[in-house]
Amino acid sequence: MTTEQPPAPDIAAVKERMHKIWTSGEYARVGNTLVLIGERLCEAADIRSDERVLDVATGSGNTAISAARRFCEVTGMDLDPGSIEHARRRAEAEGMDLAFEVGDAEDLPYPDASFDVVLSTIGVMFCPRQEMAAGELLRVCRSGGRIGLSNWTPDGFIGQMLKTVGEHVPPPPGIKPPPLWGTEERLRELFGEGTSSIEATRRTFVFRYPSVEFYVGLLRDYYGPTVRAFAALDAEGQEALVRDLEELMNRWNTSGDETLVVTSDYLEVVAIKR
Repeated sequence: MTTEQPPAPDIAAVKERMHKIWTSGEYARVGNTLVLIGERLCEAADIRSDERVLDVATGSGNTAISAARRFCEVTGMDLDPGSIEHARRRAEAEGMDLAFEVGDAEDLPYPDASFDVVLSTIGVMFCPRQEMAAGELLRVCRSGGRIGLSNWTPDGFIGQMLKTVGEHVPPPPGIKPPPLWGTEERLRELFGEGTSSIEATRRTFVFRYPSVEFYVGLLRDYYGPTVRAFAALDAEGQEALVRDLEELMNRWNTSGDETLVVTSDYLEVVAIKR
């Protein structure tokens, strides 16, 4: 008896799709609320002022700017030119001296062992080729350096929200779910042989918005994955997705009033490069 293997993903098509996802909307409207996660990650990675730091999939620059506040030599890199431009404006407004560059996390444009610390906050977990992305983080980190990650967990609120969206607009076949990066088992598969230690701590982040309806509208208009999901559906499908997102948010909401207060778990990881 043979087991039928799932079809191999069309990588070129998947990469094109991912580029459209992350250049849709306006990520900063969503990502800027996550500043605390980047600050916590910089503390967990114990970065020092004389270190070279790379923030992969920097988005609107949260973690890169957090590292720059600690007087490191920082580079922030992201696939989306719009996010990079926004990050540059933020850094300039705060008087921060750091570099921002457009690039692909699965093909980092840096030599081996270029950085003392490599970080990613809710970013590299969305790469379609997880093994390749993990390999690139390891490659550009020096021996004895640290890789710091913050990734949504599968069973947390955001993990469940991504699952809900995927039930309406399925991901390409053969692509592993991004929240697998929020499990110790998957991280050890991805980084184990290249690291001497991996420390993972489950943390929580609290989303606070004016209402459930406000947050759904924000996701629909500005967050790339949901912008593209709604665009792929007809009117009836869009209404169904709105209902399911609102049901999920109402179920997780702990505010007790008309506002939205939702706690979402993520995994904070610090790995030492072998």
